[in-house]
Amino acid sequence: MEIRVGLGYDIHRTDASRPLFLGGVLHENEVGLLGHSDGDALLHAIADALLGATGRGDIGELFPDSDESLEGLDSSLIVKKAMNMVKKDGWSIGNIDAVIVCERPKILPLRTKIQQSLSTLLDIDISRISLKGKTAEKLGPIGEGKALEVMVTILMER
Repeated sequence: MEIRVGLGYDIHRTDASRPLFLGGVLHENEVGLLGHSDGDALLHAIADALLGATGRGDIGELFPDSDESLEGLDSSLIVKKAMNMVKKDGWSIGNIDAVIVCERPKILPLRTKIQQSLSTLLDIDISRISLKGKTAEKLGPIGEGKALEVMVTILMER
């Protein structure tokens, strides 16, 4: 068996005029994220981790923000395309470990809903998805509520 590890990272500025999508879930009454797509930083980091572990580049290559036809794109389509690419090469997900750094929303009350969404989207058991929320302790743009940051590690198996 061959195994590889992928690291995904994303950060988006907050934008009160946009809805918040995180992990493929719309979170009502929360400040959204600015982005060319729907701004789902968790799905962007997952896609980059998938692609990175398998040597397939990054989402900026597949979905450039210079492509106006992609504006407002549902980020689940980005993850689906990445998954299809890595599955074609014989890869499957061993597990996902994700950290979301933000002051709001609080991640713990949302965790199960996000894990269920990811489980369905990626076709893996929910027990293979770890999701943690952290704050920036009021430091910097994240601590001031001006941004949300995500880090993801994925174990891929073939």
